[in-house]
Amino acid sequence: MANRTSKKRSDAAAIPHGLTREQLLEMYRLARLTRALEEKLELLFKQSKIVGGLFRSLGQEGESVATAYALRRRDDGTGDVLSPLIRNLGSMLTVGTRPVEVVRQYMAKGDSLARGKELNIHITDLDRGFIGQISPLGDLVPVMAGVALTFKQRGEDRVGMVYIGDGATSTGAFHEGVNFAAVQRLPLVVVVENNGWAYTTPTRMQTAAKSFVDKAPGYGIAGERVDGNDMLACYGASKRAVDRARAGEGASLIEVTTYRRKGHAQHDNQSYVDPAEIAQWESTNDPIDRFVKALQESRWATADELREIDAAIDRELDEAVAEAERSPLPDAEEARTEVTGDGPVNAPWFRHTPPDPAKA
Repeated sequence: MANRTSKKRSDAAAIPHGLTREQLLEMYRLARLTRALEEKLELLFKQSKIVGGLFRSLGQEGESVATAYALRRRDDGTGDVLSPLIRNLGSMLTVGTRPVEVVRQYMAKGDSLARGKELNIHITDLDRGFIGQISPLGDLVPVMAGVALTFKQRGEDRVGMVYIGDGATSTGAFHEGVNFAAVQRLPLVVVVENNGWAYTTPTRMQTAAKSFVDKAPGYGIAGERVDGNDMLACYGASKRAVDRARAGEGASLIEVTTYRRKGHAQHDNQSYVDPAEIAQWESTNDPIDRFVKALQESRWATADELREIDAAIDRELDEAVAEAERSPLPDAEEARTEVTGDGPVNAPWFRHTPPDPAKA
């Protein structure tokens, strides 16, 4: 049996982009974890255990995980930094967010990262390298340009990555942020997720551009358009952009073409979308199904290995939900911390000592 396994591995196709088999399995685990966690959250939402809205990334998990996977991940405040958007839970799991932390956030628990004052993935941890989104879409582009500017000024070998939807590219903040990053040659990667919809507005009704990557030359930066449902292609494009940024070659724009198979949020029934269109994307262009097919056809993984990963994810999420449900609600006094000028201030939980630039 061992000999047959060895022969299978020796017959495997070459893995692209310098990845290893173990990394491919990790990417699969993260994409599957993203989808399974969101499915758990949807059940909790239907049970009225979630506070606020729920935003699914169904059909977009692959690009979110694969682009973030190209970043340098650390937990001491010296790694790369990303800022996700509402459909980028996968990117946060990739850089180290734990499922139980996500569930606590959605349930507004007292021991959540925001201690009940913010919801879903509006959370920040500078040690692990993620800055929580803000609701005015597009505004994180200039914020992340500023973050990348600090890397350049301090001489730190670090890269920023910011996600933005196709609709938010029409905002002034997007233009200002990308233009600033371009002029200053900042180590910033801007990922434009072209999923066909800006809430209920189709892409064709909010821009006359044939593709968003066409905007890159106007800013004088590198641009690349990639199939957002091909995880390996997304990783390759992201790795090239991150490497350019780390080499001092400035900002890049990546357009990932994908599809939003759920409404804008859980309350949106998608009545404005042709159901046949959604079904076609589900049946022929699911990012996880395509990745599984590539793993098995290229002999990078076996069906048994993938089933073992799936089973481990199910156990992890069952434990995460149970732990989050046991968590306490926020204390009443917590409502005043770091909100009013005369209120108590919590010690920063995300950084206790300044990062050492020499470790970057």
